[in-house]
Amino acid sequence: MNQKQRANLTLLALAISAFAIGSTEFISVGLMPLMIKDFGITMSQAGLTVSMYALGITIGAPILVILTSRWPRKNLLLGIMLVFIVGNLTVAFAPIFPIVLLGRIISALAHGIFMSIASVIAADVVEPERRASAIAVMFTGLTVATVTGVPLGTFIGQVSTWHMSFIFIAGIGVLGLIANWFLVPNDLPLGQPSHFSGIKRVFMNRQIVLALLITALGYGGTFTVYTFVTPILETKMGWSPSAVVIILVIYGLMVAIGNTLGGKWSNHQPLLALLKMFIGLLVTLIFFLVTLNGHWFGLINVLVMGFFAFMNVPGLQLYIVQLAEKYAPNDIPLASALNISAFNVGITIGSLVGGQASAAWGLGSTPIFGAAMVFISILLTWWLIRMTKKAA
Repeated sequence: MNQKQRANLTLLALAISAFAIGSTEFISVGLMPLMIKDFGITMSQAGLTVSMYALGITIGAPILVILTSRWPRKNLLLGIMLVFIVGNLTVAFAPIFPIVLLGRIISALAHGIFMSIASVIAADVVEPERRASAIAVMFTGLTVATVTGVPLGTFIGQVSTWHMSFIFIAGIGVLGLIANWFLVPNDLPLGQPSHFSGIKRVFMNRQIVLALLITALGYGGTFTVYTFVTPILETKMGWSPSAVVIILVIYGLMVAIGNTLGGKWSNHQPLLALLKMFIGLLVTLIFFLVTLNGHWFGLINVLVMGFFAFMNVPGLQLYIVQLAEKYAPNDIPLASALNISAFNVGITIGSLVGGQASAAWGLGSTPIFGAAMVFISILLTWWLIRMTKKAA
């Protein structure tokens, strides 16, 4: 087997695992109405299933990357999937809502370290000119999960119970475990040893800090709306629960297309590509202010948001790795982990702000705050482009 075939098999295993993880990350978005009814909680409390998950990734990713930096990477991937399975089974059999949140945090710890390590592995196993595309392939697992895993999990919850949805997700985790066992080679190189002092080194670099802020705000802005997309589709746009399942499938297809194109466009000049993507996302969020109560126009806007929502992910992840290679070469996995944390800081901020906005002013206010977050990311990206040109 040649090097390219081995790389493709490794990327396939990572994508399968990312599919499992992507299915559980956003599954509660589709199941939120069922959880609200079952536990007698508010919409903002139900939103904690998203924000607490993101918070678990945020805190866990850099710490776990440091603690496991010298572990054999294949063994680490296998351990990650075992923890992921345990977390989802904890949610599935949770008798009370706090246990649901505990299980979500356990799953999140697996998620954070997986995405941090998998991004570095994906970038390492291919030629330099294919790195953003390789990261996009790995993240395709997340986007395909949005296409199939989340809607299917939502459908399972609607026809049985939401508990069965998380058992379904745990089963996908078992497939990811098997894929890592058979498709990931045993001789992946050991990572550089990471130390907590590396966090200080990473944060001492102004460009890396700006890139992390851009990740948090530019990616997180969508989640003021997306966290509550199911109740928005049902209560504001008038779609039935069964129609929402189909809409989520189409939304996921838009995400997959956007992610693939985003990876392709980010292979060269990722910052410039990101600036254009953020502008497209900003326009989409602004349009929500006039389409939120529209049946068909609202639906079109939701789908366009899906196109832009994940498009920036490969470019953001590649750019932080490139910066780390230049300014913090001994801390590349840690920088990758901190960027994964930044993604989830954005999800936490976006979902919490969206929850508070919907509680105070209604669901119609959520796009305003998302647009503000994305607008700040555009200004920071423009500033970073200028800094890069001056340094050159």
